[in-house]
Amino acid sequence: MITSRQSIRKFTSEPIPDSVIEDIVKIGISAPSGGNRQPWRIVIVTYNELRVKLADAAHNQNFIAVAPVVYIVCAVPEESAERYKERGRTLYALQDTAALTLNILYGAHLHGYGACWIGAFNEDAVSKTLNIPSNMRPVAMIPVGKIDGELPPRRPRKNASEIVVQERFE
Repeated sequence: MITSRQSIRKFTSEPIPDSVIEDIVKIGISAPSGGNRQPWRIVIVTYNELRVKLADAAHNQNFIAVAPVVYIVCAVPEESAERYKERGRTLYALQDTAALTLNILYGAHLHGYGACWIGAFNEDAVSKTLNIPSNMRPVAMIPVGKIDGELPPRRPRKNASEIVVQERFE
């Protein structure tokens, strides 16, 4: 299941049942986090007007507005910093939200939906649109929906031999 997931950018506007939206969240929050701090919040966006604004904030990636659900993953850096100080604030909170984001992608795939991890967006515009508190940082946008048409061709991945180093770099 994991290796068959791919980024999808072409969705139908068919609604996703609330039970599936909630189950994807449950899968997401099962992600590991440093010290079990769980320094994250998730905003679930279904209103069309907000999805259009999110697409605009993501440099006009208009497929975001077509997806019936967009999950916004926010980091809460101070929740990591309470235990891990500056490293928690600047690194662990982001690592933890990355794990959550990947689990949301897997949850959508498990339920037969397409999704895409969006990191290219104007954080201030997203925060303003969704009234995200100043102690939180939106770090990922995940549009989810039924795949419109055929799956796109799989993009090639690097071979393990190109990226794995045994023991240490020479």
